[in-house]
Amino acid sequence: MAAIETRRQIIEAADDLFYSAGFGQTSFADIAKAVNISRGNFYYHFKTKDEILDAVIDKRLADRETLLAKWDETADDPVQRIICFIRIVIVNQSKIMAYGCPVGTMTAELAKLDHPSSGRANKIMALFRNWLQRQFDVLGCGEEAEAHALHVLGWSQGVASLAQAFGDDAYVRREVEQITHWLKGVAAATSRISTTN
Repeated sequence: MAAIETRRQIIEAADDLFYSAGFGQTSFADIAKAVNISRGNFYYHFKTKDEILDAVIDKRLADRETLLAKWDETADDPVQRIICFIRIVIVNQSKIMAYGCPVGTMTAELAKLDHPSSGRANKIMALFRNWLQRQFDVLGCGEEAEAHALHVLGWSQGVASLAQAFGDDAYVRREVEQITHWLKGVAAATSRISTTN
């Protein structure tokens, strides 16, 4: 049981460090220090930094799947579920202002490095796209569902980047208000179309 717990702690520490410092800037020693274990104990669990990266990607993917499933269960309708996604830039605002979006920054960094795990990291972005598209499908957006999903996903990445660049709380809140207004307009238009058919 202690070995499982140590492995979990290593993955969590690596996840935090890859987010705050970046994958390229984080060393084995940094992660071992954060967990307070010896290098030998560290190598018992992970032989390479790429192995740790894959474990971090798996963790992030599982965490996001759990979050999306929670929104599916607790929000009443697709508009409210999409709003949950939109509001994540406020819920995680202090971290986003400091480090950007954890998903966006990792996918961008791994792409720049032409890292073999880049495709695996992109699965998290695809998870968001597919979930948003399902919400717009349920809303009745038909052929526009994918375009709307990409619009919301692109919006979230852009807001996260500018929040990090400028650290402007009012900007983030304005953007959330505007995209929410757009979403409600899409829902109202879809509702009008469905009632006239």
